[in-house]
Amino acid sequence: MNKAHWAGLRTLVATILLFGSVAFSSMALSSSAWANTLTEVSPAVGSQLITAPNAISVSAAVSLLDQGNSLTVTDPNGRQVDDGSLTINDNTAVVGVKPLTVSGIYTVSYTLLSLTDDPLTGSYTFMYTAPITITAPSVSPSVSPSPQTGVIDTVATPAPATTVDSAATVTVWVFVGIATLVALFLLWYARMIWVQFKKSRRASAKKRGAK
Repeated sequence: MNKAHWAGLRTLVATILLFGSVAFSSMALSSSAWANTLTEVSPAVGSQLITAPNAISVSAAVSLLDQGNSLTVTDPNGRQVDDGSLTINDNTAVVGVKPLTVSGIYTVSYTLLSLTDDPLTGSYTFMYTAPITITAPSVSPSVSPSPQTGVIDTVATPAPATTVDSAATVTVWVFVGIATLVALFLLWYARMIWVQFKKSRRASAKKRGAK
């Protein structure tokens, strides 16, 4: 076999290898393009919610099997808060969620099965802030037994007297004390005037008798 034949054979082998590698790469790219992936989730990845969702849904690129899928939701303390009611609608899995009461990061974990691809497994998180509730303080009534029937009656505790009533009482007593002192002073002053008047009359009478 001459050199020309060897050169042609090498060219043929190189061409076959080239086309084989191109075909293999095309098949690999085609397989990757059609691999199962998530296309949509609700709530969105990393979203911050102030209204609690009543369901979680994840959608894949291909149709899902009716059995074998898993979709769970856990709260910041690791407790499962989905209600387990998983439903499959073509390429979407939906699970109901119990009422959320804890603020923090919630984790959605999923395993999705399709007929043509490997199981799609993963997780994502979202933030939920629970509303703040303010409750008014309650007054505990005192309990006293009824003297006739022995039945316990609830008696509301009376409110303490206000400082205004106390100040008014003090003011009244001050005025009463001042009025009493004034009356005693007037009586004493009138008595002193009467005594002086009697002394002056006696002195006048003695002068007239001496004359």
